[in-house]
Amino acid sequence: MSAKLLEGKVIAESLKAKIKTEVEGLKSKTGRVPKLVALQIGENASSAVYVKAQKRSADSLGIEYELKVAPGTISQAGAENMIKNMNMDDSITAVILQLPVPKEIDAKRLIGAISPSKDAEGMHPENLGKIISGQYKIGPCTAMAVMELLESTGVNLYGKEAVVVGHSEIAGKPLALMLLNKFVTTTVCHIATGERGVLPEHVKRAEILITAVGKAGIIKGDWIKEKAIVIDVGINKVGEKIVGDVEFDSASQKASYITPVPGGVGPLTTTILMRNTLELFKAGSK
Repeated sequence: MSAKLLEGKVIAESLKAKIKTEVEGLKSKTGRVPKLVALQIGENASSAVYVKAQKRSADSLGIEYELKVAPGTISQAGAENMIKNMNMDDSITAVILQLPVPKEIDAKRLIGAISPSKDAEGMHPENLGKIISGQYKIGPCTAMAVMELLESTGVNLYGKEAVVVGHSEIAGKPLALMLLNKFVTTTVCHIATGERGVLPEHVKRAEILITAVGKAGIIKGDWIKEKAIVIDVGINKVGEKIVGDVEFDSASQKASYITPVPGGVGPLTTTILMRNTLELFKAGSK
């Protein structure tokens, strides 16, 4: 039996409707709308694609969007000063740093320079820390998107066995904490797990499998546990095709739910960014 597809676009449309209604209500009440500012350093083709998607989403929801482009030659101090000025600008609700940045720029330092109260991606250490206690309204967009997909299944997560493959700061690490907050028994695998040769045995016991590695086909279909929920965050180009980390065709014959790649997690991330912006606006209006 083939798995049911977890399509992010469907969930994104539902979230967008709620966000738009809230933005309209806040505009009527306060005369203002949230404003998201993106900082891009230098020219980058992939960044330009994300910027277009962000602006299109913001415009459709009534959220103001502005792109600030700094020259690729800007210094670390100069970029941090730009962020400092945005932190002090009361007209700006939220700030996002577009990645990648030039190799001379320390992206982590720039993200840390964004005020936690204006951190659109939920990546500031203070906001990441709030996930530990479960007291968070915003969080890393990819991790939050995965949690929305899991919730959409209607499956009771309590006590389930989850395996997260990949331990990045935008996905694996925050996801592990979010799952623990839901009382999911959570294992995190990473490069050392693979090098030791024990990745298959961890994956095979996962009732919930989330993979965010960025390596095509690293998760074999015959590793998937019967009726597992499989969420594939990986985006990999193989020839002319975009594929995930999981061998989709064989995995979908065993899983109960599975995300397509593309079309699973990706369509949700920009919507989560807009929801984060709205939450920051609401917090600042109290």
